Amino acid sequence: MSELHIIDHPMIQHKLTIMRMKKTGAKDFRELLTEISMLMGYELTRELPLSEIEIETPMMKMKSNVISGKKLAIVPILRAGLGMVDGLLSLLPVAKVGHIGLYRDHDTCKPVYYYCKLPFDIEQREVIVCDPMLATGGSASDAIRMLKEKKCSAIRLMCLVAAPEGVKKVREDHPDVDIYTASYDVGLDEQAYILPGLGDAGDRIFGTK
Repeated sequence: MSELHIIDHPMIQHKLTIMRMKKTGAKDFRELLTEISMLMGYELTRELPLSEIEIETPMMKMKSNVISGKKLAIVPILRAGLGMVDGLLSLLPVAKVGHIGLYRDHDTCKPVYYYCKLPFDIEQREVIVCDPMLATGGSASDAIRMLKEKKCSAIRLMCLVAAPEGVKKVREDHPDVDIYTASYDVGLDEQAYILPGLGDAGDRIFGTK
């Protein structure tokens, strides 16, 4: 069964609290999301394999570690997932970026697919799927399924806020995919929005509401 990792670093929790505030504007919301994404990225990459190489410092030759193994890809779920990309790229500047377009039908609360563009060698990479909100889990589960259809075998899901319903859905559908979140919230309201949550992340990122 996949693991749920709640990243409770004090700086992340502090910034998330400000993001939750109704009075926080789009500029600050975007900047905080970028900062939190970078900080969460440290935890996501904790287990990346290392290999030893020989280098020369100004003083002497030595053996030192570098990251080895599969290359990385960042795949945001459009549109809100875009808000997490810059933070991850600041930590992983050579990662390639793909995009999966899914939106939630407000009547059925089901994901609707409309776009997919991935690196040509996506199956050879470790993939970080990112979306700020894991609510019902439908969009995340569908995005992961699409990646698996492209022969991806090393996938992690990164979100800012998760509801129990979304975590349950992803773990049932994809027991091999670990979930990383900054908060495990109470649940969903009748419109399938996370409580206490932080509202519609896409609207708050882009100032569309």
